[in-house]
Amino acid sequence: MSYTMPIELGKIREFSRAVKTKNPAHKGESPVVPPTFLVSSRTLWEPVAESGIAKLGFDMRRILHGEEEYIFHGPLPRAGQVLTCEAKVTETYEKPGKRGGSMRFGVVVTEFRDEQGALVAEARSTLVETEKAPKKVEG
Repeated sequence: MSYTMPIELGKIREFSRAVKTKNPAHKGESPVVPPTFLVSSRTLWEPVAESGIAKLGFDMRRILHGEEEYIFHGPLPRAGQVLTCEAKVTETYEKPGKRGGSMRFGVVVTEFRDEQGALVAEARSTLVETEKAPKKVEG
């Protein structure tokens, strides 16, 4: 299932401040997005029930962030664009864990397309599900 992601000027400003970018390309009236801005599509626009993470079927209490990679196929998206996004599970595999139990890995690739349908960017996320929930830290 696809969803749309409006690239809003205010969201770029908020994200740029949060990541403390000094790059002038991320400022002004028509800024480009910081490269990691695309991660916000998951939390702000992606329907949770149809998300790439939901498609993996992992237990959210046991998920670790493994890796994140962004591939751009041209200029960075800028304020005012509306991207169409679609997340697909491209790989799953399992490995033994060092502390007992196994770890399941899932790779989710989200494609970002512009208003004409051209592929603008891809986000490749590797998620890890541990076999056991983490122990509570007493503090």
